[in-house]
Order: sequence, then structure tokens, then C-alpha cells
Amino acid sequence: MAGPRWICQSFDELGTRGLYRALRLRSEVFVIEQRCVYLDPDGLDEHAWHLQGLAPGAEGADGIHGAEVLVAYARLLPPEIGNGSARIGRVITAQAARGGGLGRALMSQAVAECQRLWPGRPIELGAQAHLRDFYGSFGFHAISDVYDEDGIPHVDMRRDAAA
Repeated sequence: MAGPRWICQSFDELGTRGLYRALRLRSEVFVIEQRCVYLDPDGLDEHAWHLQGLAPGAEGADGIHGAEVLVAYARLLPPEIGNGSARIGRVITAQAARGGGLGRALMSQAVAECQRLWPGRPIELGAQAHLRDFYGSFGFHAISDVYDEDGIPHVDMRRDAAA
């Protein structure tokens, strides 16, 4: 698969189709695949930027022939939502698109977008503990002990502000 087309949109720019694609992929991965039962629409989406990797598809998840398919997604929260750090969350790649480096491309794009939107700010994320080294390769380091979130071990990580 050639690389996806990356777009980063505010909540208001997403539109109904973009919001549907994001919520559907998030549900497919987190609720169905990982069996995490939680309220995904948590009230933060409207404050976030939504990074989307779109690839051409024979039929999109929304049933439209020739529509683009959402193959990668991350939610970017501004520093004012948390503790002064930008936050990357809901990091996912579609199951059918895994194994070709798309997760690495997604994280590179997510870090770049955070730096563009909030220059000079640190970036945090809650990583599944088994992905600590993956996120470490992007300059993130652990800032918490391992904890349980929805039955999956996680660790909070931080990437210090770029100089």
C-alpha cells in the first residue's frame, strides 16, 4: 500500500462523514478487537485535532464505492486541556493495514502536527506498556509506573519540548 493521505482537522472541520469514520475505527479497534468497554465519545473530541490517514478503497467503511478508507488515526489534545502538555491519544491503525510501517508513519505525523499546532510544548501519551520501546524511538520516556487501563497495562510517557 502506498502511503496514506494525511489530514489534520479540528472537530468542526471533520464533518459527519469524518466523525463517523473516526468513531467507527476507534470502536473496531478498542471496543471490538481489544474488548475495552468504555465511553469513547468522552467530551474531548470537540476540543481536539483529528489526524487521519486516508487511503483509496474499493468501498469505504461508510459503504460509498470509491470512498477513501480511514487506515490510521490519532487524536491530538491541546495543552490547555491537560497539564500544559499536548497529548496524543486514540492512536490506531486499521487491522488490515498493519505490518507495513503505518504505525511509525502515524506517530511521526502526530508528533509533527503537535509541534506545528503547539510549538515549544511537551507532548504526552498513555502507551500500552508493551509499546514503550516503540514510543521511546520517537523521544518519549516513561513518567509513571505501569498501571491498568481497561485490563491492559499502560504507562504514561512524555516527549520534552523541542529546543
